[in-house]
Amino acid sequence: MQVSHTTRAVAHVFDDSNLVSSAGLVPAMKLAEKAGLRRLADKWLSVPTDKGANAGLKIASLVAGMVADAEAIDDMAVLRHGGMRKLFAHLYAPSTLGSFLRAFTFGHVRQLDAVASRFLINLAALSPLISPEPDDYVFLDVDDTIIEVHGNQKQGASFGYSGVRGLNAILATVKTVTGAPIILAQRLRRGAASSPHGATRLIRDALATLRRLPGMSAARILFRADSAFYTFASIHAALAGGADVSVTARLDSAVRKRITAIPATGWTPIKYTHAIYDEDTRTWISNAEVAEIPYSAFTSRKKSDHIPGRLVVRRIPELNKHKLAGQATLFDLHRFHAFFTTSTLGTVTADKTHRAHALASSVK
Repeated sequence: MQVSHTTRAVAHVFDDSNLVSSAGLVPAMKLAEKAGLRRLADKWLSVPTDKGANAGLKIASLVAGMVADAEAIDDMAVLRHGGMRKLFAHLYAPSTLGSFLRAFTFGHVRQLDAVASRFLINLAALSPLISPEPDDYVFLDVDDTIIEVHGNQKQGASFGYSGVRGLNAILATVKTVTGAPIILAQRLRRGAASSPHGATRLIRDALATLRRLPGMSAARILFRADSAFYTFASIHAALAGGADVSVTARLDSAVRKRITAIPATGWTPIKYTHAIYDEDTRTWISNAEVAEIPYSAFTSRKKSDHIPGRLVVRRIPELNKHKLAGQATLFDLHRFHAFFTTSTLGTVTADKTHRAHALASSVK
């Protein structure tokens, strides 16, 4: 059998009034209602004019749309398909929700931050989202990512460090040794924004929310991040919020000088349970050595800004054949990866714990 003609366009519509395509929204939105999402939005949001009316209902609609995998305003129509009106009331048109969002200023974004933090706290009281293990750290991981977009008219879109046109999102996630990561705070920025832009406020907000979660008031917190967040402002914000830090250090002259001061006997061989992929040599690394040495960060600033801690260094053999081509060496060459920490973890454990912060990218 063969189709007798070619169709120029294909469209599909879910319009059976007795069926719903997203029945899983029922328990999800019942939980959101119980955690006070609509009530909190009505209390904290003050979007002006008629576009801001019924803010709680509109925020709940937007959350429901995202749960149903809507990726754009037009996709919010999924909430009005089929028999959804038999399950939910106040189903707004995508255009209405779009007008609501376009009325937002940065002040309204901050109001929405207040809603999100309180909603998460209420949600944690209803469901055990995170349970700290005795004597273990709770990890606060901060990282940014590029969200690719298309079209020259997309507001805020530009080319950033990745060379991709998009928007830059910074995320703060919390996890325990055994738990999955949970997003505590987030900010959407223009595509060309530098990684640490706005990180100080985000870290403060995330720590404040984390401390208010059930059972977290006295928890030990470890702030982890890559070298983009190795700034005085970011690290000071974490320490001021009661957290220890574990942040990848840039290999500047001060760090290199301290690495050369590590004695030959100070290196401890380690073997990774799971090999690490090295981007420079495009090989998997399973053997390395680690060492530590006392270090004070930001000594170029005034004395009161110096932050004492440790420099934990991992070294691996130099395997880049392009660098070694035709040049025999009298001794082994290594490449070094260092991070600054104020934690109480042992050298090997601190290294393993710090490397795990890269797993936060799984929530992006």
